[in-house]
Formats: sequence, C-alpha cells, structure tokens
Amino acid sequence: MSYPLHPEAHPMNLALAEARLAFVAGEVPVGAVVMRNGEVLARAHNRVERDLDPTAHAEVLAIRAAARALQTPRLVDCDLYVTLEPCAMCAQAVSLARIRRLYFGAYDPKGGGVEHGAMVFARETCHHRPEIIGGLAEHEASDLLRRFFADRR
Repeated sequence: MSYPLHPEAHPMNLALAEARLAFVAGEVPVGAVVMRNGEVLARAHNRVERDLDPTAHAEVLAIRAAARALQTPRLVDCDLYVTLEPCAMCAQAVSLARIRRLYFGAYDPKGGGVEHGAMVFARETCHHRPEIIGGLAEHEASDLLRRFFADRR
C-alpha cells in the first residue's frame, strides 16, 4: 500500500528517520525508502539483530516490501533512497529489482559495493545499472553512523 508524500518530506529525510529508528533499536543506523511517482511504496531500517538475519539490511527489506506492494519482482520505475552506500549484497538486490535510480547518503569505503569494494554496477556481469547519485544528505547520514559506532567503542 502506498501513500502520498507530504511536500516537505524529502525521501532522504524519510530514510534518515528510518535510520534513527535503527539507531534507537541498537541496529546499525541505515534507513531506506522506495519511491514511485512521488509516492512512498516502502520504508525500512536495518533489522539484522532483531530478526537474527544477516540479510535484513534496510535496502533488501524496502525492496521486498515494494515488490509485494506492486505485486512484481521488477521495480523498473522506482527509486531507492538509502542513508549509506549499499554493500555488495544490497547493490546486487538493486540490480535484480531493476531499480531506476539509487540515491545514497554516506559513502562506505570499507563495506560499500557501489563506489567502493565490489563496485557491483561496474562489472560486465551486472544485468542492470541504475542511475546513481551519492552523497545526498551525506553529513547527516555520516554523523548518525559515527555516533552509533562511537557509543560502542
């Protein structure tokens, strides 16, 4: 079920709100939102610890929910907003879902799979490459991650 987006609520702000929920829950603070035609199809945050599931990343959960909402495994006219550069697993999920555009906040030199590491979309074997816009609300997303990991050291 989708619902119209309030004009003042940018999708990255919604993703950041999801990341804050993850932070409070003790999860790595990553949030994701899937949009289509100005409507939110799905919102999610990391639930790895809660679900005892190493694949319960915000991106995967949001993609699954959007696919269920649209009753299709291909999200060709959808955009994904996520607060952290997706890892290789999530980047591959973006490709398999045929996401049109990927917007992400903080860059992840250690675990990223888009601009760093595996660079999934740069591989010849990648079947679908979304348009990629990185660094959106990078400061806010990075700050949230920094605070989360500082609390654990």
